[in-house]
Formats: sequence, C-alpha cells, structure tokens
Amino acid sequence: MSGSDDAPPRPGAMPDGLPPLRQVIADLDLRAKKSLSQNFILDLNLTRRIARAAGSLEGRTVVEVGPGPGGLTRGLLMEGARRVVAIERDERCRPALAQIADRYPGQLEVHFEDALEAHWTDLLGPAHGKAVIAANLPYGVATILLIGWLQADPWPPWYERMVLMFQKEVAERIVAEPGTKAYGRLAVIAQWRTKARIVLTLPREAFTPPPKVASAVVELVPRPDPQPACSVKVLGQVTAAAFGQRRKMLRASLKQLVPNPEELLDATGIAGNLRAEDLSVRDFARLARVFEHSRAGRA
Repeated sequence: MSGSDDAPPRPGAMPDGLPPLRQVIADLDLRAKKSLSQNFILDLNLTRRIARAAGSLEGRTVVEVGPGPGGLTRGLLMEGARRVVAIERDERCRPALAQIADRYPGQLEVHFEDALEAHWTDLLGPAHGKAVIAANLPYGVATILLIGWLQADPWPPWYERMVLMFQKEVAERIVAEPGTKAYGRLAVIAQWRTKARIVLTLPREAFTPPPKVASAVVELVPRPDPQPACSVKVLGQVTAAAFGQRRKMLRASLKQLVPNPEELLDATGIAGNLRAEDLSVRDFARLARVFEHSRAGRA
C-alpha cells in the first residue's frame, strides 16, 4: 500500500500530503539548470499518469534517474511503488527529496552521484527482484543511459521494463521502422532486445522551463531471448559501420568491418546494393551473427 493512504493531507497540500511542487521549487530556489538538462514536470496528475504507464507498481522496486525536486518520484510512490531508488547529481534537490523520504518512510533511497557511473545491481541489492526503470531522463545523457541498459549482461536483464521520457525526436528514433529517416542504430538495438512503443507524448508546455521540443514516453519491455541470437556488442559494431555511411551501399559501408563485405553479405543472403535503412532488425542480427562467427574462425 502506498504511503499516500496513511495520513490525510495537510491544508493546502497535494493528495500525498506534501506541498505543491511549484511551492517546493520556489521555497528552495530550485531553478532548473541547463547544464544538467533539467526540465521539471510540476503537474502531479501527469507524473502519476507516467507512473501508471509502467504498469502495476504495487510491491515493486523502481529505479529513477534525475528525480530533481521529485515530481515523478511522488507519482511513483502515490501509484504504489514499494521502493524507489533514485539517482540525482544536483545536491540542491536534497531537501525536496528528503521531504518525500520523510513522507514515505523506508520507501525512497536517493544516491547523489552520476548515473553514468552507477552500478545498478549493487545499488539495488540482492533481494530487489525484477526492477522497473521509470525516469524523466536528463536529455543530455538519455541515449547513453539507454544504450547501457540495452547492453546489460547477462540477458534477460535486471529490470523487467523501462518507461523513459526522451525528446520526441529520440523517441521516434527508438521505435522507427526500416525505410524511414529516423531508422538507425538505436532502433535496431532497442527493437532487437526489447519491444518498444511510444505510450505518451507531452507538449513543451508540460515542463518548467519549457524545452525547445516536445517529449515522449517510451516503454521498452525486454525480449527474453532476442532472435536471431548474436552478441549485442557485435550488433553495435555492425550497425555503427552500416549507418555511419548510410548513403553508401552495404558493400561499401561494411568495409569498416571486413576487407570483403560481399562474402559477409552472401553468407546472409543480403544484397550488397542495399543501404542500411533497407535492412530489418532481423537482417542486422543475422549479419552480426555471421560476422562474429567468421571473426572467431579467423582467430
């Protein structure tokens, strides 16, 4: 049961008994820092809606990156999360998050460190079960964090699903189909390892301060056994070569990988005059598997 059910809200407080986020930000002078890619969501109805996009949180452990003053954190706890493990770089947010922790005793852990250097399973401990990652990611590091989570080893990973907010353009790249301008390395890796879909789109005005672009929430659910089987790191190498020169035919762009790409392409039945955007996610996985086996044979 969430802590919001334990005590009636104070006069002027929100349904969770805490002050409105706008008041918290004003009291603590928490102006968003551009250097930290901060854009806050102040509407608790909206943060609860994002939390619900992660499915039932009752009894669940949730990882949140960049909670800021705690808008989504409060939404996650109000929606029943048993435990929220948050990573935040901005020490200015410590009092706001401490206030939430006091309201939900034993349910919120905040680690003030760089999420890019975090050791997730160590932070969660051995008894966390399958966690959920839910975050309004700092846009400056959002893609780097996502790639790291998608490359988790072993697989299936330590998380059950991810519900993450990105700039709308990045979200569209994650779910892009072959043959489209947005289709690229990120789409291939994300769709090979997870089922990805956009579940919510937010206008600029939903944030304080408003960013320059709209945003979107993407749900990514890990595939237990991605097929065709291959190394995710090798898949990354193949897609980096192919999309690094996406205007070129594969027989030319894949020369970064092998001296004679035609042999690799023939082994997978893929025409050398195609371009990267013409290949399906399955095609790329097949290429990665053949490339990996051929490289092992030469070792």
